[in-house]
Amino acid sequence: MTEETSNAGIPEPEGAANLIETDYEIGQDNFEAQLGPFGLDVHNPVFLVSGLTIVAFVFLTLAFQADVGPVFDAMRKALTGNLDWFFILSGNIFVLLCLFLIVSPYGSVRIGGKEATPDYSYFGWFAMLFAAGMGIGLMFFGVLEPVYHMAFSSPLGVPSPFDADGNLIPENVDAARAMGMAATIYHWGLHPWAIYAVVALALALFSFNKGLPLTMRSVFYPVFGERTWGWPGHIIDILAVFATLFGLATSLGFGAQQANAGLDFVFGIPVSNTTQVILILGITVVALVSVMRGLDGGVKVLSEINMLIAALLLMFVIVAGPTGQIISGFFGNIASYAQEVIPLSNPFGREDDGFRQGWTSFYWAWWISWSPFVGMFIARVSRGRTVREFVTCVLIIPTIVSVLWMTAFGGTAIEQVLTDSGSQVREYVIASYSPELSLFGMLADLPFASLTSIVAIVLVIVFFVTSSDSGSLVIDAITAGGKVDAPVSQRVFWCTFEGLVAIALLLGGGLGALQAMAVSTGLPFTIVLLLACYAILKGLASEPR
Repeated sequence: MTEETSNAGIPEPEGAANLIETDYEIGQDNFEAQLGPFGLDVHNPVFLVSGLTIVAFVFLTLAFQADVGPVFDAMRKALTGNLDWFFILSGNIFVLLCLFLIVSPYGSVRIGGKEATPDYSYFGWFAMLFAAGMGIGLMFFGVLEPVYHMAFSSPLGVPSPFDADGNLIPENVDAARAMGMAATIYHWGLHPWAIYAVVALALALFSFNKGLPLTMRSVFYPVFGERTWGWPGHIIDILAVFATLFGLATSLGFGAQQANAGLDFVFGIPVSNTTQVILILGITVVALVSVMRGLDGGVKVLSEINMLIAALLLMFVIVAGPTGQIISGFFGNIASYAQEVIPLSNPFGREDDGFRQGWTSFYWAWWISWSPFVGMFIARVSRGRTVREFVTCVLIIPTIVSVLWMTAFGGTAIEQVLTDSGSQVREYVIASYSPELSLFGMLADLPFASLTSIVAIVLVIVFFVTSSDSGSLVIDAITAGGKVDAPVSQRVFWCTFEGLVAIALLLGGGLGALQAMAVSTGLPFTIVLLLACYAILKGLASEPR
């Protein structure tokens, strides 16, 4: 086989798909980011439309707080209730594509070209993957979700271990415990990380291998051709901005509520909208400092700090909790997940509406709305990895860590609920349902509760900061036409408005509003990601292996 070198300097195998690097460069001159007002380095249609829309959204939501809550709630219920099958089916497609890439010849393609080498060590890479991907979510749901599914949501019709009076039904305990953990891992395992992997791989491939701007529209050159640099591309990038911003706002809202609950639990600081707004404002200021320091000086350092604190807290729970049960439960929970993942993934013919619509379809929409942010962030730090290495690490390793986290935190909480009718976690999840307190309720029944609760608050806040600053870098790159060195003032704009959107949604409807906007932006972006699956295969077909 002979090779010829394209204008981008990447060898093109003879007989490869008719998708060569020279083609990609046509029309890019019309897409280059331009210097705009106030020194902003923007591609005007994307920045102006998305920026002005977000400013108007914040203003209107704050101006009509009393009216928008019911609208957000109705919107969320309509989307998750009627389109749950679409979200679940799409999630399955993303997992199957990733598994195919691991075992296919495409797995030998190297991101950045055959001579590329990794920019970061495995530890730094994993730290940034994990901190950006799920930090706040694991803190908020790590205790809440396993207990809730075991006690209430009846995934696949498995009955609750409690009767109407809250008494244990012994014969239901084992099945309910196994399903509670399997259902939780289903939401935090292969499916969400497959969504992230699809976006990250697409961005990395078309940016580092094809020489296109690091922005979502570049992925769709095989679909739209030269129209990628016109309004079809503008719309894709604008959708990516909206999805990223509202997905982040959802996480920031969860983080603010949990941090406020922890401060009340430890220090007696009252839970209120005012406290949460102050928290969001304060943490946004810290995120601004990190944003101005850039990827290596800010996000990477905070991510590694995050990993260290999270690992220490995880080890404490394993040692102070039911250690033997956690260790054995880790393998048992993987087995339960493997056994139940296909039935849980079935988008049709199921009767567990509360679980499927209230949890799974929301989660999938939330992960998809986060995917431009996490995917672009992962792409930026993954140059030099092979496709097989990339997909395996992004898909498998975070899933294993998520299983360990949920087993330690959720398994400890389930044991407390089943063995102590007066446990605080039982009070916060089952009796009074205060989800933001569930983590602190579990820690309260372990030694050094005050100290570990403070550590948990710090961890939530640092996850909060890393999500905000890395999200700002991603949105900044999208609205600057794929550039990664846009002016600092532009990053400051997006970081500020991430906080303002979270505040507006909290005041205008609470968690329901946050969830509604995540689902609303996740829906159109699901279609975008399905098209990206085709583009990935088309792009990989033209790469030397």
